[in-house]
Formats: sequence, structure tokens, C-alpha cells
Amino acid sequence: MKRRWNFLLYTGFLLALAGFASYPFFIRFPVTRDFPWMNLLLFAAALALLGAGLRRAYRRPQEYRGKAAGPILGLLSVAMLSLFLFLNFSFTKLKPPAQGTPQVGQKAPDFTLPDTNGNRVMLSRLWGHAASGASGSTKDQWVLLIFYRGYW
Repeated sequence: MKRRWNFLLYTGFLLALAGFASYPFFIRFPVTRDFPWMNLLLFAAALALLGAGLRRAYRRPQEYRGKAAGPILGLLSVAMLSLFLFLNFSFTKLKPPAQGTPQVGQKAPDFTLPDTNGNRVMLSRLWGHAASGASGSTKDQWVLLIFYRGYW
């Protein structure tokens, strides 16, 4: 009896390659840039296919190939996943701290940015001015700045 190709192994390995290599594509979109969930889904599908392919190769070796290639492709896929996890979750935290950044509670330097309507707004014009509340009383206006550290 001629043994058939175990396509689950090769499809799983190709999905692992796609999960590793597609990260530069997925960082273009904010929904997948902040957390690489799409790449992790590709890796999960790849490992599931590789596991099913390995089970098939070892339970029915007379019918399916893959007893030699399966563990190799599986180890390569796990190595790609490990490298991907290290680069995305550990290596990015090893960046040196930025020098000269404002600390919590420190007054931020003045800057000008466009608002949602395209009008230029200066930070110094926002803080400290009185704003009238709903009851007609005046209140101090505060400015809260939130900085997001990006990967670009």
C-alpha cells in the first residue's frame, strides 16, 4: 500500500511561517498593531494542524507519511513561535528609557497640535483658564495628557 502525504503537517508549518512573516503586514492596522492577536491565531491554528498531523503520522504510519518530517516541522514551528513571542513581548521592553521626558506631576512643555476640526490648539491656552459650569459657577480647567508609546 502506497502511503499518502500528510498535508496537515505541511499546512501547519506554512501557517506558522505565515504567522511569523505576516507581522509587518498586520502592524499597519491599529487593531492588530497594539496586540498581535491575528498572528497568535495563525500560530494556534498552525500548532493544532501540526499536532493533528503528528498524531496521524504516528498512529497510522502505514497510511500516512511524516514520522521524520513531522517532528522537524513541529520544532521549527515552536522555535518560530518562541522567537515571535520573545521579540514582541520581551525584547520590546528592553528599550532604554527616554531622556528628558516629563515625569508624573511635572508641568509639560508647551506644544501646538491640530484638534479634530483642524484648528491649532496650544497647550498653554488650555490650562489654568476658568470655565463656566452648568450652575454658572467658574471652575479651574485642567488638562490631562496621556502618552502612548508606539512601535514606529
